[in-house]
Amino acid sequence: MTTGDLATRLKTASKRLAALRPAVEAGAPWPLSENFGTEPEASWGPPETLAHVAEMLPFWLGEIERLVAGTGEPVPFGRIATDQLRLLVLERDRSLPPRELFDRIAAGTDRVARRLESLTARDTLKRGVHPVRGELTVEALAERFIVSHLEEHAEQLATVVAAGPAQAPRGG
Repeated sequence: MTTGDLATRLKTASKRLAALRPAVEAGAPWPLSENFGTEPEASWGPPETLAHVAEMLPFWLGEIERLVAGTGEPVPFGRIATDQLRLLVLERDRSLPPRELFDRIAAGTDRVARRLESLTARDTLKRGVHPVRGELTVEALAERFIVSHLEEHAEQLATVVAAGPAQAPRGG
C-alpha cells in the first residue's frame, strides 16, 4: 500500500464521517460519556468520538513530521491511551458543538491527506519507535494511527447514530 492509497482511504473515511453530520447535529445535545479516559473507545458517544478524531489528526500528523525529520536512528514517537494531554483535550473539546468538531475533522483530514500525497518514497521508510507498538515506518504509522483509526471511528459513530441519542453510551 502506498501513501497515495492511504490518502484515498482517509478521504473515504472522512466522507463517511461527514455523511453522519446531519444525524449527529439533529440528535444534539448527546449525553456525555461518564467514562471517557482510558476505557475502551467503543463506549464513547458522538461528543467523545468527534473530539478525539479532531485532536488525533493534528497529533499524528505532527508525529509523522517528527519521523520524516529524523536523520538516522528510529525516532521515539507517539503516546499511549493514558496520555494526560490527550485526556485533557478530549475532556475540554467534547463539549463543543458538533458543527465545530466536524469542521475541525474536515480540515484535519484534508491536511493529512495532502501531506500523505506529498511524501517521498524515502520519507515513508523513515522509522520511529512507539512505546507500545515498537518500530514502525511513517507509512505504517499513517495506516494504523490515522487511516485505520479514522475508519474505525466512522464505523463506531455510524453505529451510535443509528441507535439514537437515548441509546448513546454513558459509561459505567
